[in-house]
Amino acid sequence: MQGTPKGGAGHGAAPMGAQLVSIGVVLGKLRDEFPDVSVSKIRFLESEGLVEPRRTPSGYRKFSPEDVERLAQVLRMQRDHYLPLKVIREHLDALERGERPPLPGPQREGPDDGVWEAAEQVAPPAGRVGREELLAAAGADEAMLAEWESYGLLPPMPDGGYDADSATVAKLLADLGKFGLEPRHLRLVKAAAEREAGLLEQVVAPLRRHRNPQTRAHAEATMRELAALSVRLHAALVRSALGTRRH
Repeated sequence: MQGTPKGGAGHGAAPMGAQLVSIGVVLGKLRDEFPDVSVSKIRFLESEGLVEPRRTPSGYRKFSPEDVERLAQVLRMQRDHYLPLKVIREHLDALERGERPPLPGPQREGPDDGVWEAAEQVAPPAGRVGREELLAAAGADEAMLAEWESYGLLPPMPDGGYDADSATVAKLLADLGKFGLEPRHLRLVKAAAEREAGLLEQVVAPLRRHRNPQTRAHAEATMRELAALSVRLHAALVRSALGTRRH
């Protein structure tokens, strides 16, 4: 993504006279709403093009009020909607151009808003994330990651990196951990997900083996649709089970 010149319009610029602050001050401003935010997380979001702070001649980052608000928006969209960073960046850039795009993913009212929108993001984004990027995205530490790996919840790739969905998985694992759900409790969830994935693979396998390239391409679209439906079914079943236990 090409950054906007720092002296012009765009999220890297600040109005004349605006007070610029250091990354430490930004951290203090954000931590009331986002207790897990860290310096490495802010630097990671900068590296992904989500914010473009100014730099002093000596190389120190300086953030405008608009930069701080943009970071807060990014963190809210990650926390509340589990959207990929690329989608968040495109959405915020469109808002800054004066457009009024709807929030990506269907909007629904009800207790499963976050689950619904996560279901629409089941197609894995391209790319890989490194260990440090993963920790920054999840607000986790090495000990937490090592435990997730030991229980098979977040296996690394052969090259030591992680697939792009792992950042979302790590953030969810960290959030669940705050409620006392430890990795040993979540092994059943992982096992159920793997069985579910195996079932969906069986459904689309004949399409993937077809000689017609269009049919094979249709298999991928079918897989995404099945995955979204499966996640929605899971959410509905959990909700129904919890409702039954309350009676």
